[in-house]
Amino acid sequence: MFKFLKSKQSNDTGVQTPTPTPINAQALLARMAWTSAKRLDGLMQGDYRTLFKGAGMMLADLREYLPHDDVRHMDWNVTARMQTPYVREHEQDRDLTAWFLVDLSASIGFGSGSVSKRTIMAEAVALLGHLLQRRGNRIGAVIDRADPKKNLDIIPARSGKHHLLHLLHRLLNHPLHQSPTPTSLKRLLTGAQRIVGRRATVFVISDFLTAPDWDKALIALASRHDVVAIRLVDPLDQQLPNMGMLTLRDAETNQQVFIDSGDPSFRRRFAQQTQDHENALLCTLTRAGVDCLELSTNSTAHEDLLQFIGQRQRFLRQASTGPAHV
Repeated sequence: MFKFLKSKQSNDTGVQTPTPTPINAQALLARMAWTSAKRLDGLMQGDYRTLFKGAGMMLADLREYLPHDDVRHMDWNVTARMQTPYVREHEQDRDLTAWFLVDLSASIGFGSGSVSKRTIMAEAVALLGHLLQRRGNRIGAVIDRADPKKNLDIIPARSGKHHLLHLLHRLLNHPLHQSPTPTSLKRLLTGAQRIVGRRATVFVISDFLTAPDWDKALIALASRHDVVAIRLVDPLDQQLPNMGMLTLRDAETNQQVFIDSGDPSFRRRFAQQTQDHENALLCTLTRAGVDCLELSTNSTAHEDLLQFIGQRQRFLRQASTGPAHV
């Protein structure tokens, strides 16, 4: 029983949750632009070029290596000459292309309250897409509906509000597919390596409840692009409350299992497995050098995004300060 829960341990608890009301893409974008995007636009003003990296490769400066620097930017010739590690800083193009890699497996439809992971996913895409397209940047998407019989859905990178509305409509209206096998992010990440050409900003959006075979694909993707992981979470993904006898249903395979959530031993095993998954995920993201934005169904996307942008700006400002130039 517990082995079954391991692949998708909390996608559906059998608790009767409200049926999500269909969301109109245009209404969602208007709401995000009115209530949230203005605050985010003000926060990003002046730090835009460092927050989202463009594709420019013109050498701007050299400085000494700091512990959090990417070793891919190491200048080995200067390092050998100075006997001190040095890294290259490049002038970033202001215009950029951003891609949303979206895991649209069935577990994304889950929410223990009135808000599902799919809703906060769409809100995040609406917010980021609005901010990016306002500056003339292009946005595209690669969508995996976890159906092995169908190819990845590709929305080419274009600019403009109508293109963003089209992208949102596809994300909100794609049917969620059930599969007899667990979701794997490997197909999405590997496919994106072939689809995303020149250097871009890539947002990987998933709940990361997936088969553990995608780490090498993420590392390969991050070696070419500026990758940000957007993790969708629900409180029941991380903690199982004492609710007595429950029927758990895997949202993707539709398999069911009957458990006693009041059993302290079972809840301890559940908590330990959740912590193990958390540790493995953070380890993978750290090894790939990927920042992670966590969006919860019991929070608001714009508040989580505000906090993330503030943290990333502080980190990048610290990374950009260094000792005297060569």
